[in-house]
Amino acid sequence: MPRAKSDKDRKIFVLDTSVILYAHNSIMNFAEHDVVIPITVLEELDQFKKGNDTKNFEAREFIRLLDKLSKDNMIHNWTPLNGKTKGFFKVLMNPDNSINANLVFGEEKNDHKILNAALHLQQKEKNRKVILVSKDINLRLKAKSLEIHAEDYETGKIKNITELENTGKYYLDGIDQHVINNLYENHSVEAKLVLGTRKRKANAFYILKSDKNSVLAYFNSEDNTMERVDKALAYNIKPKNAEQTFALHAILNPRIKLVSIQGVAGTGKTLLALAGALEQRRDFKQVFLARPIVPLSNKDIGYLPGDIKSKLNPYMEPLWDNLKFIQNQFKESDKEYQKITEMINQEKLVIQPLAYIRGRSLSNIFFIVDEAQNLTPHEIKTIISRAGENTKIIFTGDIFQIDTPYLDSQSNGLSYLIDRVKDHPLYAHIKLEKGERSELANLANDLL
Repeated sequence: MPRAKSDKDRKIFVLDTSVILYAHNSIMNFAEHDVVIPITVLEELDQFKKGNDTKNFEAREFIRLLDKLSKDNMIHNWTPLNGKTKGFFKVLMNPDNSINANLVFGEEKNDHKILNAALHLQQKEKNRKVILVSKDINLRLKAKSLEIHAEDYETGKIKNITELENTGKYYLDGIDQHVINNLYENHSVEAKLVLGTRKRKANAFYILKSDKNSVLAYFNSEDNTMERVDKALAYNIKPKNAEQTFALHAILNPRIKLVSIQGVAGTGKTLLALAGALEQRRDFKQVFLARPIVPLSNKDIGYLPGDIKSKLNPYMEPLWDNLKFIQNQFKESDKEYQKITEMINQEKLVIQPLAYIRGRSLSNIFFIVDEAQNLTPHEIKTIISRAGENTKIIFTGDIFQIDTPYLDSQSNGLSYLIDRVKDHPLYAHIKLEKGERSELANLANDLL
C-alpha cells in the first residue's frame, strides 16, 4: 500500500468481524492509514473467544492485541498503532446517523450496525476517504448500495491465479532425441542438457518431447539432474495419467517433505495420497488423514442428530470411501487387506476431523490434509509448523471449490501455500487435470 502524501490522503479503514477472524493482526497491515473497529465487532468477537477452532484463536489474539495497544488509553479515542510508520486506531460506539442502515434494509442486525459506523465516519470525516473492509461479499454489496467504499482484505491474497495454476508441471518440446534416449537408458542426465539456460525450479515435473517420442521427468535440485519418472504402484493403486504419475512420485519421494495436490473432484488426489501413505507405512509411526469440518448451511454440527461420532460421520465418509476402495483391491484373505484393518484397530491409521488433530505433535507421521482449500493461511502455517522429525505432510484440494464463506480462490490456505513455498527443495506441487473416477463423473465436470 503506497504511503499517503499528506494527512488528507490518509484513509480510514473500517474493519468487519470477518477480517479479524481471518487474521487477528490485520489491524497492523494498513500502512500509515487509520483503522476503526465498530463496537459491534467487539461484541461479535466476544461470542467467538471460547473454543479450539482457528476463529476462536484469532478472536482471543485480537482482543489481547487491542488490550496491549490501548494500554492506559481510552479505546474510543484515536490511539497510535505500533511503529512510526503506522497510523491510529479507535473503537467506534454505535452512532446516530441521518441515514440508518437498519431502516434502509428493513431489519436490525449487526451487519447494519457496522454499516452505520462507516456511514457516520463518512459524514464526520468529509475530507477523508472511508473504506469498509470485509471478507463478507454480501456486506460489501450492501455497503456499495449505500455509497460506501468497500473492499476485501487484500493482505496475503494471491494476485496471479493463472501463474499459480501452472506451477509444478511444464512441457518442453524439441528435446534432442539423444537426451531422451539417455534418460530411458540411464534413468538420469545432467539438467543442463535439458533445461539449458532456463530457470531451474526445485522438484518441478516435465513432459519432455522430441520429434519421435516423449518421457516424463523430474528435476532433482539436490543432484542437479533430470530424472526419468516411471509409473509406480502404491498399494496396488496405479496412476492413470502423467499428472497422477508425477503426484505419486512426489508422495513416495523421501526427499520431499511437503506436497500439495490440486484438482477438481474425481482426479484422484486423496486416493493417491492415501495409497502412497500405505505404501510407506513402515517408514512412519502413524498415518493421519484429516479434513476441516465446514458445517452444512453454515450451521454448527450441533444441529445434526446423534452423538459426536454420528455428527462427524457425514464429513469423514469420503475419506473412508477412499480407504475402502484401496482395501477392495485385494481379497479379504490377502495380507494387504488385513493389514489395513489391523492399522485401523491399532490406531496406526487414523481418520479424524482436523480440529481433533491440530494440537497434536506431528513427529514420525505421514499426515494427509484433505479439502485444504477450506483452511486459512494461518491454519496451513499452524499445521506445518507442528511438523517434527520424519514427518511428511500432503495437502489436497481444489482452490476453485471453496465451502467456507469468507475464503476464495485467492485467499484460501492452499493457494497461499502453493504461492509462498513454490521452488523450495522440500516442497513439490502438482495439479491433476483429468478426472479418472468414471466417464459419467467426467461428463458432469466437463459439461454441467
